[in-house]
Amino acid sequence: MTAAQTAAARPLWHFFMPPLFVLLWASGFVVTKLGVAFAEPFTFLLYRFVIVAVLLATIALATGAPWPRTWRFAGHIAVVGLFLQAMYLGGVYTAIARGIPAGISALIVGVQPIITAVVVGPLLGERVRARQWLGLVLGFLGIGLVLWNKLSLDIGQLEGVAWNVVGLVGITVATLYQKKYCSQMDWRSGGVIQYGAAAVATYVMTLIMGETGAIHWSRDIVIAYAWLIFVLSIGAVSLLGWLIRRGEASRVVSMFYLVPPTAALGSWLLFDETLGPLALVGMAVTVFGVALVARR
Repeated sequence: MTAAQTAAARPLWHFFMPPLFVLLWASGFVVTKLGVAFAEPFTFLLYRFVIVAVLLATIALATGAPWPRTWRFAGHIAVVGLFLQAMYLGGVYTAIARGIPAGISALIVGVQPIITAVVVGPLLGERVRARQWLGLVLGFLGIGLVLWNKLSLDIGQLEGVAWNVVGLVGITVATLYQKKYCSQMDWRSGGVIQYGAAAVATYVMTLIMGETGAIHWSRDIVIAYAWLIFVLSIGAVSLLGWLIRRGEASRVVSMFYLVPPTAALGSWLLFDETLGPLALVGMAVTVFGVALVARR
C-alpha cells in the first residue's frame, strides 16, 4: 500500500490529532501564567510533578505497563526527566513568573528545532542545508525584533529571558538524549521515573532559589493544576505516544512553529497581553524561520 493509499484509509479525525497536540502544547504557556500568579515557579512545579508521578504510577500498575529492565535504562530516563521537566519547564515557569509574556516565552524556546538542526546537527555528523541556515538567521532576527520592541530589558526581564534560554537548552538536550537512549520508553512507567527525578531536582531548586513553598489556593490555581496535570502531562503525552506509534510524529514536529502564535493569541484573549506591530513582524519572521527548518 502506498503512502497516499495509507493516508486515504485513515479516519478523518486522525488528521486533526497533530494540530490538536500542538494546540494543547501551546496552551501550557498560557495556563502557566495563570498558575505562577499564585505560587512561586519551582514550588508550583514541585506539586505538579509529585501529583503526576503518583497518577502515572497508578496508571502504570493498573495497566501492567512494562518497567525498565535495567538500572542503566532507568537512569537514562531519569536524565531526560531532569532536562525535559525540571530544566525546560523550570526555565519557562520562572521566565513567565519574571514577567516574560507567554507568547514571547513560547517563541524563545520554540526555536529548539533550529538549534537541534543547525547547531547540534553538525556535531552528530548531519549535513545542514541552506534553508536551515536561512531559518537560523531568520529565527534569531525575529526574536531580536520581538525583544527589542516588547521588552524594556531591565534587570528583571533580562533575568526572565535568561531563564527562557535555560529552558531552551533543557528541551534541546532532552530531545537529543531521549532520541539516543530512551526511544523505547513506555510513557506510563517512564513518566513515573521522569517526573519523580524532576520532583527531586525541583525541590532542591526551591531551596536554592529561597522559595517559601507557599501556595495561595484559589479557583484559578486549581484550574491551572487540573489543566497542566490532566490535559498536558497525561492527555497530551498520551496523544503524542499515540501519534508516534502511528508514524505521525513528523507532522507534529513540522507544525511546532504554530506554538508561539497560538500561545500569544491565548495570552491576548485571557490576559490582554499584546504585541506591537514590530513584535508581530518579529514573531512572523521567527515562525517562518522555524518552519523552514522543521518542514519535511
